[in-house]
Amino acid sequence: MSGPVRVRFAPSPTGTLHVGGARTALFNFLFARHHGGTFILRIEDTDRERSTQESVGAIFEGLRWLGIDWDEGPDKEGAHGPYFQSARLAGYTAAAGRLLEEGKAYRCFCAPEELKRRREAALKRGEPPKYDRTCLRLPPRESDARAAAGEPHAVRYRMPDDGETAWNDAVRGDVTFQNATLDDLVIFRADQHPTYNFAAVVDDAAMEISHVIRGDDHISNTPRQLRLYAALGLAPPVFGHVPMILGPDGTRLSKRHGAQSVMEFRDAGYLSEALVNFMALLGWAYDGERELFTLAELGEAFTLERCSKNPAIFNYEKLDWMNGEYFRALPLARRAELVAEHLRAEGALAPEAYADRTELERAVAAVGDRMKRPQQFLDYAAYLFVERVEPEQGPWEELLAKPGAPSRLRSFATLLEGAASLDHDALDQSSRALAKEEGVKFGDMVMPARIALTGKKVSPGIFDVIALLGRERTVRRLRDMADRIESAAGAAKA
Repeated sequence: MSGPVRVRFAPSPTGTLHVGGARTALFNFLFARHHGGTFILRIEDTDRERSTQESVGAIFEGLRWLGIDWDEGPDKEGAHGPYFQSARLAGYTAAAGRLLEEGKAYRCFCAPEELKRRREAALKRGEPPKYDRTCLRLPPRESDARAAAGEPHAVRYRMPDDGETAWNDAVRGDVTFQNATLDDLVIFRADQHPTYNFAAVVDDAAMEISHVIRGDDHISNTPRQLRLYAALGLAPPVFGHVPMILGPDGTRLSKRHGAQSVMEFRDAGYLSEALVNFMALLGWAYDGERELFTLAELGEAFTLERCSKNPAIFNYEKLDWMNGEYFRALPLARRAELVAEHLRAEGALAPEAYADRTELERAVAAVGDRMKRPQQFLDYAAYLFVERVEPEQGPWEELLAKPGAPSRLRSFATLLEGAASLDHDALDQSSRALAKEEGVKFGDMVMPARIALTGKKVSPGIFDVIALLGRERTVRRLRDMADRIESAAGAAKA
């Protein structure tokens, strides 16, 4: 297909923007940017019962947070508007009327309950649940009279009885469907609103869409849409069906796998740049080993030829790794601000606990590479905001199992109490000398102290922890833990 590239993202406003839809929007956006084309946002809101203005707002919010901006859309009117399907009903009515006049479609007066009964009966007989064309056999005069009398009816497009519908998919290659497997498609419902397949064809043609890029769960819609393009005398766009996104267990991504909505990922501490980068690699691969890209770089690199035919697995561990890369690249002040925003939103700590941004920045720097999202801050730094540490069960049992732990904790406390400064290098040197004097390995000196100060076996460096806690709190905790170990040991003996 020649001419300018024009692609669209056409969500139904029936909920939030989920990862699958966001990935579709991203691929269309990148394709448009790569070819210097136009990216269009169209809201398919003809489902009157489920469409809401709140969902429209959620879609806008999600796309904008990701940095996916549209060239034409509801708030960027162009020559091909309007961009809400509910405002385009006249075009669907005219197109359906034309197919009726040309004998390519027919009215269907069958009640939904009756259609359901027939489908169930066909399934019991082991037959495909296709419409049995009861209303196709109605004499034209009777059909006209019943419609003129106001009897509710849908409009069905008559599919060919034989032959095949084939196309060259921009991702999957040659695809063929036998026409005999296709049902007579309802294109207009009894409520005088178009169905998805019909509205999409009419709109894509009117908006001069050059490429339809979507998930391969839509692939069965394509032969139906191609038949409608042919019936209306319209040139179809190029279709490209990108792979489905599956959860880690190989099943379709759903809520049971964790966060699904784009804004849920935002609220969980993921950066938009990281999520965009991650989604771009769900079904597309760069021609090389590189994995980190800006949005602009993705636009330069993206091609449909590099899209996979195989399902993409949503790997949360990789997303966490990628988010960590982006998070650590932020200036320290920004990382501390994001941590403060999280603490404030969660109410996990009293505001005064993190009001001193200098101290918070020191703590964030000490946590270092361990933190991939602001939500993980307290996993490594909660010890800073409590008066008395309660060790985790495993580390506590390890302390109890070391007979010399209380003595070493007190010796370490005495060392720190008399140290001229808490300088990292000086403490490291004096602590190693103390361990040698005590006749133990350096790790056997440091590990009990780490547990006493943080309650965990994994924390920032021990001397960073000491610097953050300060001399007084550090000494007090070391001696308190020594007393608690001895008390627990005595109680156990009694």
